[in-house]
Amino acid sequence: MNKLFSTLALICSLTLLTGLANAQSDQQVRSELQKKLGANTKVKSVSASPIPGIYEVLIGNEIFYTDANSKYLIQGEVVELATGKNITEQRQLDLNRIKWSELNPSNALKFVRGNGSRQMAVFSDPNCGYCKRLDKSLQQLDNVTIYTYLIPILSPDSAQKSKQIWCSADPQKSYVDWMINGITPSGKSDCSTPLDKNMAFAKTYGITGTPTIFFTDGSRFPGAVQITDIEKKFNSLK
Repeated sequence: MNKLFSTLALICSLTLLTGLANAQSDQQVRSELQKKLGANTKVKSVSASPIPGIYEVLIGNEIFYTDANSKYLIQGEVVELATGKNITEQRQLDLNRIKWSELNPSNALKFVRGNGSRQMAVFSDPNCGYCKRLDKSLQQLDNVTIYTYLIPILSPDSAQKSKQIWCSADPQKSYVDWMINGITPSGKSDCSTPLDKNMAFAKTYGITGTPTIFFTDGSRFPGAVQITDIEKKFNSLK
């Protein structure tokens, strides 16, 4: 029995030491790579990739790879040939994922059609042409609740329009009037708005373009996604 305990203790010790060694190795690679890239490029993390001797490097929200000596910075996708799985793509999807509960509905314009059972969030700039195209397409959806978070990132006029939309007597109507019907928002823009909170959220989660869509599983779709792809996503969530 004592021999068994000794063996188990040895295995645990070796596992711990291996984990510490790997962590130390990751840190060494990160430190060396950071020196070579300079202070203007922030290395967020370095971790072992599925390929021996190759490390995954996270810079901002982008994935790169490097060798154990930080001699090379590799940009591209890693695909597992046996399964056809795009490891880089899957990892990027995981990194882009958020917790749906972290979205604050009170900071959004809420649109409900049908029974509203299917939910999605859209980050939109009122001067974004692709956002207007998406909003027109979203009119085809039924049984959906759409939370639209205004983030004025394109121009000072985007901020002005966002404030006028939010401060109007009927913000939802004002938004639709502008984005779909081309009726320019007017009126006051000095009320309390959630724009700063929305911008802070966008910065935290790397939302740098509009439109950006999120679903209840936290997955992110950038750009003016086709309705067929949105319906396919909703079906996958059932």
